[in-house]
Amino acid sequence: MSIYHDSVVDGEGLRTVIFFAGCPHYCEGCHNPQSWSIFNGKTMTVDEVVREALNPMTDITLSGGDPFFQAKAVKEIAKQLKAYGKNIWAYTGWTLEEIQKSKDNDKLELLTYVDVLVDGPFILAEKDLTLPYRGSKNQRILRDGSHESFVL
Repeated sequence: MSIYHDSVVDGEGLRTVIFFAGCPHYCEGCHNPQSWSIFNGKTMTVDEVVREALNPMTDITLSGGDPFFQAKAVKEIAKQLKAYGKNIWAYTGWTLEEIQKSKDNDKLELLTYVDVLVDGPFILAEKDLTLPYRGSKNQRILRDGSHESFVL
């Protein structure tokens, strides 16, 4: 959908956020419902996304929609950005366990390039604006496959 530079709310530090179109979760209260439709995005090649996202001062956040909805292309973007030494955060409405059980090779490979995964659907009844980097209490911040609490 878009690439936003210099975010300080989509992960630790200064980040470039790539917002992907397409999300099957349709979370009530979603802050970005226009991203649900894959047709609301603009078509870009992997190289175009990487070129626009590269900034020596920022790390990368994959958001959406749900970047795992387009895992085949997103894994290539993440692979190239990782080769530039970028720290990569990814947001998904699936849980880590759901991705692992899916046996979807593209999603599993995408996980290998992700340093921090914020997983789980946004649940309006669990909304908590005081939580760092996520919108509802059920969502987890997972670093290297394990839950980590942040001291801010």
